[in-house]
Amino acid sequence: MKRLLNGLSFGLSGAGFCRFVAIVVACTAGMALTAPVMAEPAPEEGMHETAKGPRSVADLAERLTPAVVNISTISLVAAEGAVPMPKVPDGSPFKKFFDDYFDEDLGPDADRKRSMQSLGSGFVIDAKGLIVTNYHVISEADRINVKFHDGSSLRADLIGFDSKTDLALLKVEAGKPLATVSFGGAKALRVGDWVMAIGNPFGLGGSVSIGIVSARNRNINSGPYDDFIQTDAAINRGNSGGPLFDMYGNVVGVNTAIISPTGSSIGLGFAIPSDIVARVVGQLKEYGEARRGWLGVRIQELSVDLAEGLGVSEVRGALVTWVNPEGPAFEAGLKSGDVILSYDGKRIEQVKDLTRMVAETDAGKTVTLEVARKGQIMTSSVTVAQQADQTHGEAKKRMAMANGASLFGMALTRLNPSERKKHHLGEDVEGVVVASVEPDSQADLKGIEPGMVIVEMNQEIVSSPNDLVERLDRLKDAKGKRTVLLLVAKPDGGELEFVSLKFDEPGAGPGEN
Repeated sequence: MKRLLNGLSFGLSGAGFCRFVAIVVACTAGMALTAPVMAEPAPEEGMHETAKGPRSVADLAERLTPAVVNISTISLVAAEGAVPMPKVPDGSPFKKFFDDYFDEDLGPDADRKRSMQSLGSGFVIDAKGLIVTNYHVISEADRINVKFHDGSSLRADLIGFDSKTDLALLKVEAGKPLATVSFGGAKALRVGDWVMAIGNPFGLGGSVSIGIVSARNRNINSGPYDDFIQTDAAINRGNSGGPLFDMYGNVVGVNTAIISPTGSSIGLGFAIPSDIVARVVGQLKEYGEARRGWLGVRIQELSVDLAEGLGVSEVRGALVTWVNPEGPAFEAGLKSGDVILSYDGKRIEQVKDLTRMVAETDAGKTVTLEVARKGQIMTSSVTVAQQADQTHGEAKKRMAMANGASLFGMALTRLNPSERKKHHLGEDVEGVVVASVEPDSQADLKGIEPGMVIVEMNQEIVSSPNDLVERLDRLKDAKGKRTVLLLVAKPDGGELEFVSLKFDEPGAGPGEN
């Protein structure tokens, strides 16, 4: 992939080597639960105060590394460059020659699929198997694998993702409690504070580096909510999705990008602050998507000339250029030319301040705006609505595929609180949700519909899409077993019924569409 920044062009081949934002996406993992690492004693009075850094981070690294994982993905894409077979008239003496040549040598390329791997890092935040990583690490995945510090490996389900903050939440079924790390408050970080990055690049095991916070609130033009922590801790390829720790072992950021002409660390690394991560991950866990507030306005920065023309005494705030007639700002009386000076009691300096504040507001909350209009200061109350994420719906099919996938024409996903509420399923219903059904597929012909929940397969409880896929793989290898019996719960009540499906009919296998 290629990204451009400030006129510089950097190329990167392969799918998961730390995304370039002009910029190569970083990769690191970990989080913390531990006692503080003691720094060198303060210098005596009169001594030259030279920062020496922490005496050692060995104990901290040893404690945190088991929670850091390697993430690899597999994407199936059609092979490029296949040569189409020439049309040869029947009866031609050359027909057999072309049939044999293209079928055996070039023909398969037309349908062959290539497997591409992406490598990144992640970290476990829940002993039951919840893992945080970057969205760009798994964005094109048809299958996600997680490798742990002890060398074991598991398939992962994609619980949800947020492309705007580049975060994703995965789930594995480990069968035992996993080592975890915890979020700390990034707002307490100061420029000059020591931080540590742990990654698991290429599945080689934990990789540790330390440095300081170089800057706060960095905007690297990678998205609408840029608010990065900049650090000189070495962040290299294969570390995207890993954590940035403070010296108490708390995760204060998720390493996601570096600026580099070579793809290797030059001391310009960027991490998503943990305050943003914790909020987004909480929503992914509950809803499978990030939910943000929405005012329904377009805004721009206020320049000196614009401020003078609008009669605004200070060059700050967000200038409203357009108001959506269907948005909450329109109902509150905002107009083009208004300058929003404060939001819910918080001062607005730049456009990005308002963008983040609105996004972090829960839908339904009423806030007060301080607005400058034609030289006069006024206040207005507005009830924030929920922002529609246009990209999320388009990605649901791929998300279901990454979750384990398309079986008998069904796209599957986990039964999370959002799906339970959407399909009016009782708390006693457990299993795997049918996200969509392909028309005329075997599942469609058997009466399976979106919103149904697969509770059992062959009279055994199922807990995840991967669980279904792996069991079906084993059944397909078993001689003489061609029928699968599913127990499904219907939406709006949970009424149960059995459905039988066959392997030897079209659309039966995992991954087929």
